[in-house]
Amino acid sequence: MSSKDTPSSLKQAKCVLPNNDLEQQQQTTTTLKIETEDNFDYSKRSQWLRAAVLGANDGLVSTASLMMGVGAVNHDIKAMILSGFAGLVAGACSMAIGEFVSVYSQLDIEIAQKKREKERGNGRGIREEEGTNDEEKESLPNPLQAAAASALAFSVGAMVPLLGASFIRNYKVRLGVVVAAVTFALVVFGWLGAMLGKAPVLRSALRVLVGGWMAMIITFGLTKLIQSSGL
Repeated sequence: MSSKDTPSSLKQAKCVLPNNDLEQQQQTTTTLKIETEDNFDYSKRSQWLRAAVLGANDGLVSTASLMMGVGAVNHDIKAMILSGFAGLVAGACSMAIGEFVSVYSQLDIEIAQKKREKERGNGRGIREEEGTNDEEKESLPNPLQAAAASALAFSVGAMVPLLGASFIRNYKVRLGVVVAAVTFALVVFGWLGAMLGKAPVLRSALRVLVGGWMAMIITFGLTKLIQSSGL
């Protein structure tokens, strides 16, 4: 009987071992996921945040301010729409070119720095250098992607006041709708930038909102002042 009981206990032990291995693997995977999330460097998102969120905010504020300024001296809906469309095209091109030049300059600096580091570290093994080449290429900024993201984001932001003013004939109602739409979009952009960058949401949203309001008020007021002064 003892000789027959021994194989059964071994079989039970064999059945238990795989389960323990699976549990250990699951615990290890969960631990790695938690460590990866905790150690994630949110500063790596700064390039895309700057090109996307700030680009959309610039498109929103600049186009809305331009339309408010034109609307201060001209109540015609066509004048406001044309001024907003011109601001969209000019601003998107300007943002794309500026972002391309800025990121390309950053790329040149980083490439030159990596070359200097390689020249200083010629004593290291060739395998180590080959292993880091792919990681270095991925870490380098892409000027075309940054320029495209900036232009697209600017256009998305600029479309908010354009759509808000396109279907309203009454002058005062049109201005109110533009201000309301821009206010809502400013809050959304501020919240989105804070969430992606893990920054304080309320502070970020208020900062973006107050800045956008100030831009529209200053543009509207100065344009109205110039008209009243007869310049």
